[in-house]
Amino acid sequence: MITIELQSTINTFWDDHIIPVLIDYIKIPNKSPSFDPGWKASGHMDRVLELATDWTKSHMPENAKLSVKQADGRTPLILVDIHGDRDGNILMYGHLDKQPEMDGWDQGLGPWMPVMKDEKLYGRGGADDGYALFASLCAVKALKEQGVSLPRILVLIEFCEESGSPDLPHYMNLCADIIGSPDLVVCLDSGAGDYKRFWTTTSLRGLIGGTLRVDVLTEGVHSGGASGHVPSSFRIARQLLSRLEDENSGEVLLDELKTDIPDYRIQETEKFVSILGNEVVEEFPWYETMKPSIDDHVEGVLRRSWKPALSVVGADGLPPSDNAGNVLRPYTQLQLSMRIPPIVDHIKAQAAIEKTLTDNPPYGARVTVHFEEPASGWNAPETANWLAEAMNQASKEFFAESACSLSEGGTIPFMAMLGEQFPAAQFVVTGVLGPGSNAHGPNEFLHVPYAKKLTACVASILNDFPA
Repeated sequence: MITIELQSTINTFWDDHIIPVLIDYIKIPNKSPSFDPGWKASGHMDRVLELATDWTKSHMPENAKLSVKQADGRTPLILVDIHGDRDGNILMYGHLDKQPEMDGWDQGLGPWMPVMKDEKLYGRGGADDGYALFASLCAVKALKEQGVSLPRILVLIEFCEESGSPDLPHYMNLCADIIGSPDLVVCLDSGAGDYKRFWTTTSLRGLIGGTLRVDVLTEGVHSGGASGHVPSSFRIARQLLSRLEDENSGEVLLDELKTDIPDYRIQETEKFVSILGNEVVEEFPWYETMKPSIDDHVEGVLRRSWKPALSVVGADGLPPSDNAGNVLRPYTQLQLSMRIPPIVDHIKAQAAIEKTLTDNPPYGARVTVHFEEPASGWNAPETANWLAEAMNQASKEFFAESACSLSEGGTIPFMAMLGEQFPAAQFVVTGVLGPGSNAHGPNEFLHVPYAKKLTACVASILNDFPA
């Protein structure tokens, strides 16, 4: 393979065909079903489906078959089945649903307003994970143009990953014969420690999301006549959260949500920190004198990748400050996001959270907990020698740096499903979400030069798949 020719082909394809379709994709507010219950009626998901399938028909290899699965009441699934001319079965994965808008975008930027600035494409979903379908087909197309012999490749794109992939098990069963038994899984929905080398993710945390609601009255009453006598719903909610988490340290208190961290993952984290140094802290947009929870960088990275952590990500029952009267509110509802370590049982963890929050509520308050679809974490199997060599060689060729691995604190439910179903499969979990890219937050961007090199690395790894 001529490395320069491969990179040149991929760069041109990105400029001519991928960036334009991503610009159109970013404009569509196709929020995942958890954030847009009326997603079907709004039609945004169907617009993205049409955009993606029209593009795929124009750019997929000649021997490929495009199919769309869409069961009633479920988000769609795109499958691009590329016939192989040698043995092997590769599955490539991505998703096309998005997180909600989020406040705080810089002036001139917005979630549905694509902007190219300093070789970064800003807007919701471009990096997480709109590019995956297009980059996957780009990698395959570039290899085929060089006459490379490839195994069978199936590109699978879902539309509900940001909601925990609730529709995916249905399609996994429905499409079991098509999916077969993958030898290699390539996922383009993860992160990068920097933009200087090829990164692969070796573990992912699970996620338990849901609402905690505390009711104390049937309607709001004057705080002057009630406060002190009637317990505040917010104070009770705060007490309940203290059952889950030590508010001083952030440590999650439930044993069901903890695990022993494997020594090899600690060693991997130590190498990760030795490469990035202070960048593991400096990547975050800290407010003025704000500091991390701990000065030890290795422990800090382990806290965000191999330890449970609670975040309150939303609230109801709280009026905006400029419209808040002196009223003791009847209820407080908090949206909780609990990240759990990779090898923790998400079902047992959810049950422990529910029991902890609802048993013996203070003052007999009405406490209700409603959960979203829980997602298990994932820990990669031992990497085969050929794959470790292929990833390292690709990184050296296209970045002039050795490849590196990291444990991610986010969640990709599909990886846990595949890991359980296909224990013999090898995994390349990678992505463009490097420092500052801010997936799910304001000012999300796709680092275009990195994405081009990442695509070339993926093509190189596909080429090195053993015959």
